[in-house]
Amino acid sequence: MKEIWKISRGFLFLVVTCFCLTACGVVGTTYMVAKGAVTSTYEVTKFAGKTVYKVGKFTYGAVMAPHTWPLTQKDIESIDGMAPREAIKKGKVKMSPYVVKGHRYVPMSLEKAKTYRQQGLASWYGFETYHQKNGHMTANGEAFDPNGLNAAHKYLPLPTFVRVKNLENNRQIIVRVNDRGPFVDDRIIDLSAGAARKLGFYKKGTARVLVETVEPKAG
Repeated sequence: MKEIWKISRGFLFLVVTCFCLTACGVVGTTYMVAKGAVTSTYEVTKFAGKTVYKVGKFTYGAVMAPHTWPLTQKDIESIDGMAPREAIKKGKVKMSPYVVKGHRYVPMSLEKAKTYRQQGLASWYGFETYHQKNGHMTANGEAFDPNGLNAAHKYLPLPTFVRVKNLENNRQIIVRVNDRGPFVDDRIIDLSAGAARKLGFYKKGTARVLVETVEPKAG
């Protein structure tokens, strides 16, 4: 009986190991900050419908949201000339023009995004996501994580990694841009609540920041 149990345990371990190896893929690269010399490990792990990104000491989870969930930016009228959910289903969101309250926004090219660097006002968004049954969907179709290190930007391709530095206290983090916004004239980026806490302006609501692209490169 003991021998049978040992064989069963060994077989079960083998099955689980094989499943993990086939369902979970890891890609190791390095990232470089545009016009900088910062280098660190960049990893992507996919498992059971979830993608986990690790850039240096920061971790980001990405899960596609049900299409029945409301958009975090409810004012988006169309993306690439289609209804937002249709464009998301077809994967037409990365650099596609989109319309908000009658105004057409045209995202920058990948080449231009590589050298993006801007100072301005940051805010945080998603307070309503703490007080509802289901979740919200970002403009690229992912489940919005209010406690994650995510962000919304009007013009960067989706997704893009950027380093955000709070110029008021010198704290800095890397966030993953996966949404559109903020649609307020004096603000350049909207951060998740989790990112705002890391940067030390959650209670204040806004902060003066420096935003620059972090470009993953094989290396």
